[in-house]
Amino acid sequence: MEETLYYSALYDCYQLLLTEKQQSYFEEYYFYNLSFGEIGENEKISRNAVCKQVKDVCKKLEEYESKLHLCEFKKKLNNLMDKIEDKTIKEKLEELEGVLENDNQ
Repeated sequence: MEETLYYSALYDCYQLLLTEKQQSYFEEYYFYNLSFGEIGENEKISRNAVCKQVKDVCKKLEEYESKLHLCEFKKKLNNLMDKIEDKTIKEKLEELEGVLENDNQ
């Protein structure tokens, strides 16, 4: 469960850096809970090929985060926003968060 949340957060930040196929395999495995075998059947490739693709995607997501730190930044920003009571500052931080969200789409 913790692994799924971790990779889902990374995917949320970096999915546009992945190919459509990589996105598809990742989503089918992590979001739709399909097995490697089921994904392989649907895609007409081997179970092992799907397994390798999903592992490669996870590795890429970790590499992107180690270089760019967008998820770490987003988490810190959210934690900071939770602690701020001043509405003006909070609105400015929410705007900044919106910029991050729009950049990822």
